[in-house]
Amino acid sequence: MFLILLLSNLLLSSSPDTLDLKTPFEKGNGNQTATYQEAIDWYRRLDQAYEEVKMVPYGYTDSGRLLHLVIVSADKDFDIASLKKKNKRVLLIQNGIHPGEPEGIDATMLLARDYLQQKKLRQQLDKVVLAIIPVYNIGGALNRNSHTRTNQNGPESYGFRGNARNYDLNRDFIKTDSRNAVLFHHIFRDWDPDVFMDNHTSNGADYQHVMTLIPTQHNKLNPHLASYLQQTMLPTLYQGMKKDNFPMVPYMDLRGDTPESGTVAFLESPRYSTGYAALYHTIGFMPETHMLKPFEQRVKATYQLMQHMISTINRDSDKIAAARAKAKQAALVQQEFPLQWQLDTSNVEKIPFLGYVAKYKPSEVTGQQRLYYDRSAPYATTIPYYNTFSATTKVQKPVAYIIPQAWQQVIEHLKTEQVQLKRLQKDTTITVDNYYIADYKTSQRPYEGHYLHSGVQLETRSMPRQFMKGDYVVYLNQETNRYLVETLEPQATDSFFNWNYFDAVLMQKEYFSSYVFEDLAAEILQQNPQLRQELETKKQQDAEFAKNARAQLEFVYHNSPHYEYTHNLYPVARLMQPLKLPL
Repeated sequence: MFLILLLSNLLLSSSPDTLDLKTPFEKGNGNQTATYQEAIDWYRRLDQAYEEVKMVPYGYTDSGRLLHLVIVSADKDFDIASLKKKNKRVLLIQNGIHPGEPEGIDATMLLARDYLQQKKLRQQLDKVVLAIIPVYNIGGALNRNSHTRTNQNGPESYGFRGNARNYDLNRDFIKTDSRNAVLFHHIFRDWDPDVFMDNHTSNGADYQHVMTLIPTQHNKLNPHLASYLQQTMLPTLYQGMKKDNFPMVPYMDLRGDTPESGTVAFLESPRYSTGYAALYHTIGFMPETHMLKPFEQRVKATYQLMQHMISTINRDSDKIAAARAKAKQAALVQQEFPLQWQLDTSNVEKIPFLGYVAKYKPSEVTGQQRLYYDRSAPYATTIPYYNTFSATTKVQKPVAYIIPQAWQQVIEHLKTEQVQLKRLQKDTTITVDNYYIADYKTSQRPYEGHYLHSGVQLETRSMPRQFMKGDYVVYLNQETNRYLVETLEPQATDSFFNWNYFDAVLMQKEYFSSYVFEDLAAEILQQNPQLRQELETKKQQDAEFAKNARAQLEFVYHNSPHYEYTHNLYPVARLMQPLKLPL
């Protein structure tokens, strides 16, 4: 026991000079990336060496390994409430969501150490706290190989895109199938970051740029945040990277085969990390280094971009705080919310681009013409950039949503998001707006473990509904308003409905026997002349329907009290007028 205590005290008293804080990237040949365990062990040593560092285990991921958050706080304060009172800005840096794209893992280790050891850099943490997720997709990081990132120029070995359950975690921020995503939501909601960086690597066309960048789509941000992002933050980052000889360009999502056709800004829906962050008025960035560039260059470019990000946040701390405060306040009183977006092709700008001439030659495999980029023929030009989206579907927010307690998966997600929930204290009949799912499309193949819905068409009916003691009432007067609307409105791109949370309501549970229902149907039509006229009109207008006896009986059945009113009834109700409820 004495020996254990002695060793423990020696570790705690170790100085930065006596601990090995060189990273696996530095110890290697510029083409090595840290494993998950190497990264965690290294951050542990950093925690031991500096009182300004605290590594916090947040819980176990699908891999059975712990997800950690590393906090770097210059004044040694690690209490988020206290830091917010001190008017500190939080930069959340996430690495290894796709562990085959590992630059961020290594660059952030170098960054954290250098900001602690170099006085000039340390001063940039005066108003900024770093919150670092060393490796997010731990299961993928453990699945190490040298082949799955086909054509990537290093490192020698790396992780795999899918997590321990083969989910792409950058599609999981709303559906939350993975333990990783649950833990991320706890981190994000606990720390409420002002700025978020999710480090990645890109493939695609070849060009001279080492770094490309996806910022939060500005049309989806509150105007105060969008204005700061577009007019101040992005120009600063672009100028800084150019000065460092890493000129940036927006992420290359090409409109044609080559960059000359132009590129389209990435519209991140909330399934993606930066799309989720935007729901909470956090400015998000997804740096995408180019996989064909040497790994050492990609790490350096990622390092430099994060350095410029920190200095910009430190410089503009008050501006960012003011813009976020205005955005949060606006969301509390906002009445109309966009749900779907469309690219505005009439709005285009020209951006500088450093490329290689695209050429064609016969393929040695197929014998047909194939594309290649001639690196001996670099050029500088401008290309079209489409960076404007307009909302195509909007919704008026209700006073509250009422969610039957039976839908526990939804309730658990809302609790994870720290949504304020109230519960009915007795059975109550309430007149509410109800959606009926009139039509929708479903993917023919599974996507990230789901058969995703889209193209949802709704019919709204106002009617009294019986709710039970214990059902949940969610008022739209809280900072989670955008999250609530974009998950609980079925037409939203990443709604819980589209992710199959409510599929049980889409299946009819009760039916009829035709030969028995014949007499009852005749009686129903006799008592309802208007329904009989509608039936006759439909037969006249639809020849197939006129020949189908079962379809005609179905028509009568669906328009009778015998048809279950819950079929296709979306369970979440919309309370449109303030009512005093037994809460």
